[in-house]
Amino acid sequence: MNKIYLDLVMSAIFEQFHTEQDFYQDYLGVNEIQWQQWKAGQNNLTPEANQKIKNLFSDYEWMLSQKVIRQTFLFPEKRPTAVAEYREMKTIVAQKWIASGLAQVEMIPFKNKNEEENHDYIDLRVTIDYNNWGYSDILSFRLPAHIQNQIASAHKKTALLDWVNENLTETYTSLDD
Repeated sequence: MNKIYLDLVMSAIFEQFHTEQDFYQDYLGVNEIQWQQWKAGQNNLTPEANQKIKNLFSDYEWMLSQKVIRQTFLFPEKRPTAVAEYREMKTIVAQKWIASGLAQVEMIPFKNKNEEENHDYIDLRVTIDYNNWGYSDILSFRLPAHIQNQIASAHKKTALLDWVNENLTETYTSLDD
Protein backbone atom coordinates (compact mmCIF):
# COMPACT_ATOMS: atom_id res chain seq x y z
CA MET A 1 0.00 0.00 0.00
CA ASN A 2 1.39 3.37 -1.01
CA LYS A 3 1.55 5.49 2.14
CA ILE A 4 0.73 8.74 0.35
CA TYR A 5 -2.34 7.16 -1.29
CA LEU A 6 -3.45 5.89 2.10
CA ASP A 7 -2.87 9.32 3.69
CA LEU A 8 -4.99 10.99 0.98
CA VAL A 9 -7.75 8.39 1.37
CA MET A 10 -7.75 8.76 5.15
CA SER A 11 -7.91 12.55 4.81
CA ALA A 12 -10.95 12.21 2.51
CA ILE A 13 -12.58 9.76 4.93
CA PHE A 14 -12.20 12.11 7.89
CA GLU A 15 -13.50 14.97 5.76
CA GLN A 16 -16.65 13.09 4.76
CA PHE A 17 -17.44 10.75 7.67
CA HIS A 18 -17.68 11.18 11.42
CA THR A 19 -15.37 8.24 12.07
CA GLU A 20 -13.22 5.78 10.20
CA GLN A 21 -15.47 3.01 11.53
CA ASP A 22 -18.54 4.67 9.97
CA PHE A 23 -16.69 4.60 6.68
CA TYR A 24 -15.47 1.00 6.57
CA GLN A 25 -18.43 -0.57 8.32
CA ASP A 26 -21.43 1.35 7.02
CA TYR A 27 -20.20 2.68 3.67
CA LEU A 28 -17.77 -0.01 2.50
CA GLY A 29 -19.46 -2.91 4.28
CA VAL A 30 -16.24 -4.50 5.56
CA ASN A 31 -15.20 -5.41 9.08
CA GLU A 32 -12.32 -3.90 11.03
CA ILE A 33 -9.94 -6.78 10.31
CA GLN A 34 -10.50 -6.55 6.55
CA TRP A 35 -10.08 -2.78 6.70
CA GLN A 36 -6.88 -2.89 8.76
CA GLN A 37 -5.44 -5.58 6.49
CA TRP A 38 -6.22 -3.47 3.42
CA LYS A 39 -4.57 -0.44 5.01
CA ALA A 40 -1.51 -2.56 5.77
CA GLY A 41 -1.41 -3.84 2.18
CA GLN A 42 -2.09 -7.40 3.33
CA ASN A 43 -5.30 -8.03 1.38
CA ASN A 44 -7.45 -6.66 -1.42
CA LEU A 45 -10.95 -5.36 -1.17
CA THR A 46 -13.66 -6.19 -3.68
CA PRO A 47 -13.76 -4.13 -6.88
CA GLU A 48 -16.98 -2.54 -5.57
CA ALA A 49 -15.28 -1.48 -2.32
CA ASN A 50 -12.29 -0.12 -4.23
CA GLN A 51 -14.66 1.92 -6.42
CA LYS A 52 -16.33 3.31 -3.30
CA ILE A 53 -12.91 4.40 -2.02
CA LYS A 54 -12.21 6.12 -5.34
CA ASN A 55 -15.65 7.78 -5.13
CA LEU A 56 -14.44 9.68 -2.06
CA PHE A 57 -12.93 11.98 -4.70
CA SER A 58 -14.50 13.75 -7.65
CA ASP A 59 -12.88 12.88 -10.99
CA TYR A 60 -10.81 16.03 -10.85
CA GLU A 61 -9.80 15.44 -7.22
CA TRP A 62 -8.79 11.88 -8.12
CA MET A 63 -6.58 13.16 -10.94
CA LEU A 64 -5.05 15.72 -8.59
CA SER A 65 -4.38 13.05 -5.96
CA GLN A 66 -2.55 10.96 -8.57
CA LYS A 67 -0.40 13.96 -9.48
CA VAL A 68 0.49 14.45 -5.81
CA ILE A 69 1.40 10.77 -5.48
CA ARG A 70 3.60 11.02 -8.59
CA GLN A 71 5.31 14.12 -7.18
CA THR A 72 6.22 12.19 -4.02
CA PHE A 73 7.93 9.55 -6.14
CA LEU A 74 9.92 12.21 -8.01
CA PHE A 75 10.61 14.32 -4.92
CA PRO A 76 10.72 12.16 -1.77
CA GLU A 77 11.12 15.27 0.39
CA LYS A 78 7.46 16.10 -0.44
CA ARG A 79 6.15 12.96 1.26
CA PRO A 80 5.62 14.47 4.72
CA THR A 81 3.55 17.33 3.27
CA ALA A 82 1.64 15.47 0.54
CA VAL A 83 -1.84 15.83 2.08
CA ALA A 84 -1.27 19.52 2.81
CA GLU A 85 -0.01 20.04 -0.72
CA TYR A 86 -3.06 18.25 -2.15
CA ARG A 87 -5.36 20.50 -0.11
CA GLU A 88 -3.47 23.61 -1.15
CA MET A 89 -3.53 22.64 -4.83
CA LYS A 90 -7.30 22.10 -4.62
CA THR A 91 -7.74 25.63 -3.34
CA ILE A 92 -5.39 27.10 -5.96
CA VAL A 93 -7.24 25.34 -8.78
CA ALA A 94 -10.63 26.43 -7.39
CA GLN A 95 -9.48 30.04 -7.20
CA LYS A 96 -8.18 29.94 -10.79
CA TRP A 97 -11.43 28.41 -12.03
CA ILE A 98 -13.39 31.16 -10.27
CA ALA A 99 -11.09 33.92 -11.54
CA SER A 100 -11.56 32.64 -15.10
CA GLY A 101 -15.30 33.17 -14.78
CA LEU A 102 -16.04 29.58 -15.80
CA ALA A 103 -16.81 28.15 -12.37
CA GLN A 104 -20.02 28.05 -10.38
CA VAL A 105 -19.67 28.24 -6.60
CA GLU A 106 -22.32 26.98 -4.22
CA MET A 107 -22.54 26.47 -0.50
CA ILE A 108 -24.73 23.65 0.75
CA PRO A 109 -25.23 22.08 4.18
CA PHE A 110 -22.89 19.12 4.57
CA LYS A 111 -24.59 15.74 4.44
CA ASN A 112 -22.88 12.59 5.57
CA LYS A 113 -23.73 9.76 3.21
CA ASN A 114 -25.31 7.79 6.05
CA GLU A 115 -27.16 10.41 8.06
CA GLU A 116 -29.26 13.53 7.92
CA GLU A 117 -27.82 17.03 7.69
CA ASN A 118 -24.86 17.89 9.87
CA HIS A 119 -25.12 21.58 10.72
CA ASP A 120 -21.52 21.81 11.95
CA TYR A 121 -20.17 21.87 8.39
CA ILE A 122 -20.94 23.17 4.94
CA ASP A 123 -19.86 21.81 1.60
CA LEU A 124 -18.38 24.50 -0.62
CA ARG A 125 -18.56 23.19 -4.16
CA VAL A 126 -16.74 24.72 -7.12
CA THR A 127 -17.87 23.33 -10.48
CA ILE A 128 -17.04 23.84 -14.12
CA ASP A 129 -19.92 22.57 -16.24
CA TYR A 130 -19.07 21.66 -19.83
CA ASN A 131 -22.75 21.28 -20.79
CA ASN A 132 -22.19 17.62 -21.47
CA TRP A 133 -23.70 15.15 -19.01
CA GLY A 134 -21.19 13.59 -16.62
CA TYR A 135 -18.19 15.67 -17.64
CA SER A 136 -18.30 18.49 -15.10
CA ASP A 137 -15.21 19.09 -13.00
CA ILE A 138 -15.94 19.45 -9.30
CA LEU A 139 -13.89 20.43 -6.28
CA SER A 140 -15.54 20.06 -2.85
CA PHE A 141 -14.40 21.57 0.40
CA ARG A 142 -15.86 20.60 3.77
CA LEU A 143 -15.63 23.69 5.93
CA PRO A 144 -16.84 24.73 9.39
CA ALA A 145 -20.38 26.07 9.19
CA HIS A 146 -19.44 29.27 11.04
CA ILE A 147 -17.80 30.61 7.87
CA GLN A 148 -21.29 31.29 6.54
CA ASN A 149 -21.34 34.27 8.91
CA GLN A 150 -18.12 35.56 7.33
CA ILE A 151 -19.80 35.51 3.93
CA ALA A 152 -23.04 37.25 4.93
CA SER A 153 -23.61 40.25 2.68
CA ALA A 154 -26.25 41.99 0.63
CA HIS A 155 -24.95 40.52 -2.63
CA LYS A 156 -24.33 36.93 -1.59
CA LYS A 157 -22.68 35.64 -4.81
CA THR A 158 -20.05 38.40 -4.79
CA ALA A 159 -19.48 37.87 -1.07
CA LEU A 160 -18.99 34.12 -1.58
CA LEU A 161 -16.51 34.66 -4.42
CA ASP A 162 -14.64 37.27 -2.38
CA TRP A 163 -14.49 34.91 0.60
CA VAL A 164 -13.16 32.06 -1.58
CA ASN A 165 -10.45 34.30 -3.02
CA GLU A 166 -9.42 35.71 0.35
CA ASN A 167 -9.94 32.85 2.80
CA LEU A 168 -10.38 29.40 1.21
CA THR A 169 -6.73 28.37 1.18
CA GLU A 170 -6.09 29.31 4.79
CA THR A 171 -9.38 27.90 6.11
CA TYR A 172 -9.27 24.60 4.21
CA THR A 173 -5.57 23.83 4.60
CA SER A 174 -5.57 24.58 8.32
CA LEU A 175 -8.31 22.06 9.19
CA ASP A 176 -7.21 19.16 11.33
CA ASP A 177 -7.29 15.78 9.62
